[in-house]
Amino acid sequence: MEAIKILWADDEIDLLKPQVLFLKKKGYEVTTVTNGHDALEELEGETEFDVVFLDESMPGLTGLETLSRIRTTDNVIPVVMITKNEAEHVMEEAIGSQIAGYLLKPVNPMQILLTLKTIVDEKRLVREKTNTDYQQDFRQLLMEINSGLDKEQWVDTYKKIINWELKLDDSQSDQMGEILAVQKQEANAEFSKFIDRNYLDWMNGEDAPIMSHNLMREKVFPHLNKEVPTVMVLLDNMRFDQWKVIEPYLSELFKVEEEDYFYSILPTATQYSRNAIFAGMMPSDIAKRYKQWWKNDSDEGGKNNHEADLLEKQMDRLIKHKDIKWDYTKVTRTNFARQMQDRALDFLNNDFSVIVYNFIDMLSHARTEMEVLKELAGDEKAYRSLTRSWFENSPLWATLRKLAERDVQLIVTTDHGTIRVNTPSRVVGDRDTSTNLRYKLGRNLKYEERDVLEIRDPLKAHLPRPNISSTFIFAKEDKFFLYPNNYNHYNNYYKNTFQHGGISLEEVICPVIRLRSR
Repeated sequence: MEAIKILWADDEIDLLKPQVLFLKKKGYEVTTVTNGHDALEELEGETEFDVVFLDESMPGLTGLETLSRIRTTDNVIPVVMITKNEAEHVMEEAIGSQIAGYLLKPVNPMQILLTLKTIVDEKRLVREKTNTDYQQDFRQLLMEINSGLDKEQWVDTYKKIINWELKLDDSQSDQMGEILAVQKQEANAEFSKFIDRNYLDWMNGEDAPIMSHNLMREKVFPHLNKEVPTVMVLLDNMRFDQWKVIEPYLSELFKVEEEDYFYSILPTATQYSRNAIFAGMMPSDIAKRYKQWWKNDSDEGGKNNHEADLLEKQMDRLIKHKDIKWDYTKVTRTNFARQMQDRALDFLNNDFSVIVYNFIDMLSHARTEMEVLKELAGDEKAYRSLTRSWFENSPLWATLRKLAERDVQLIVTTDHGTIRVNTPSRVVGDRDTSTNLRYKLGRNLKYEERDVLEIRDPLKAHLPRPNISSTFIFAKEDKFFLYPNNYNHYNNYYKNTFQHGGISLEEVICPVIRLRSR
């Protein structure tokens, strides 16, 4: 078994040589540094440490300051604080920062006090520390949201919001969670304006982010090689926060080499975004070049039945070495997932394997239909918890555990996210208008202009135009479209459900992560 790797930062490390030698004799690997800056540099280096020992009273960066910087990038690695400082407030701040342990030099009764605090008061201390930190960050986030952010800055701000959501989940701080939810609504309002201003310019190639149609070219194909099998898992409908709740599981067996993002095209719906990903082109180009494989909203039949065909065409166009052996697997039912788990090691026979896994998408749709799931996933925190529980017990995780036993490159991504909708917006259309709650494609649409991004000429957004008068509208923020008929019934039915197809941080900004077996 691989030795546990310890990073020990203490400005008096020479005085701790007996303890270091003791650990080494027990089979541990110990790397020592004398200050916080060197500790951070080591953590950013090649070695993957399992635990960090921090002296609180180091000159320059103190232990607490070093711990704070570690937690901005890594919420997983256990940190043990070692100090001579017996002040109670120092212990409380350290516990509030979610350390794994606290040792006093030398051993004295204060350690017993700390143990009691850790066992009895840990949740309270974490909650109080989290609340205080969020209150300090609240104004900064508010300023950022209203400062005219660019495409990269929006991603950073969105990640900060998610980071606070997860921290407040853990600390069970309901009041602060409500404040953050309001701040997230403000962020989505400004983000919708940002997309409104820039989307068509991006379609013309002006300062565009990586988007669905060039995701494979930019983030997947450059990393394919015949030395190490690459497995790409596309989890339909996975948001950034859902990635963060399954990340700790994957981090046990895989090293995260790159966590990046792309912007989903509009509509943020599987029919458009995922076909664009696998075709490597926008929907209007797919419809023009591959008429036999594209179906418009009003057409009968499955809209994503030719992803493997589209991927093959894209690989033929873009990959220089044509001898890449590849495979495509779509999991839409439990029995398919079990079959995939049984043949997990078969993926190692390919240079490149693609797995499309539909569970999260099915979960969001089932939640709309089933009352029991509405109870289980009643809010964002519960939705994340349900995602975590599913992943931990899923055939997918079992499959990835088998793959992690070999040297494998893993790419995890999605096609779009989803948002919990709460605000109805009236729309009127004819019988051929598309049925999605977050976007509409139709003729002679009537709607609330302030609630939507309107594209009267779909070809400008590289979208198919079934009819000369076809118009797309996309719901902004947490809006969802309802017809006047049976308005109250459908409002009650769809309110507080997870939907996609429109414009929000959750739907548009998508994770793409590259990992490698440890």
